[in-house]
Amino acid sequence: HPVSSSWSAKPGDSALSISMYAASVRIFVKALGNMLTWLDKAEAHATARRFDPAVYMTLRLAPDMLALPWQLRIAADAAKGCAARLSGQEPPVFEDNETTLDDLRQRIRKTLAYLETVKPVAVDGSEERAIVIPARNRDPRRFKGQFYLQHWALPNFFFHATTLYALLRHNGVELGKPDFLGVD
Repeated sequence: HPVSSSWSAKPGDSALSISMYAASVRIFVKALGNMLTWLDKAEAHATARRFDPAVYMTLRLAPDMLALPWQLRIAADAAKGCAARLSGQEPPVFEDNETTLDDLRQRIRKTLAYLETVKPVAVDGSEERAIVIPARNRDPRRFKGQFYLQHWALPNFFFHATTLYALLRHNGVELGKPDFLGVD
């Protein structure tokens, strides 16, 4: 059915508005919490089938893709980096040294702890904030806050979160769509 020509909502109309904080930090917090559940289920799966959970740390979908720990690290970094940049802060730096599922859970918890320090007032109104992303071997990427959130940070976060989910699911962890969405 075609959209009615009488509907003329424009960006910024109150019926369509969502705060930058709700569209970023709150989404990251929910999804990272879901990822903790996935790792718990992975641990339970390994225990039930009597294999070393360290096996998960080597998983990758293709030879040229980063292994499971990097998928989680990049997702967590995308979340904390986005929250920091939208709030006008420098992103905190975490060491990339996780070697166990417990280490990965701790990485998520550190990310969640950081996100809890970012207040709505610091993020809301950042739609036009200049965002600069350093890049290796090239000029930095430059965005406005809302474009960065919608077209860089969220897609990047969910690409790596989905890859983590797919790695675990493909390797027998009993995960389903409710686990991804965080619903019962």
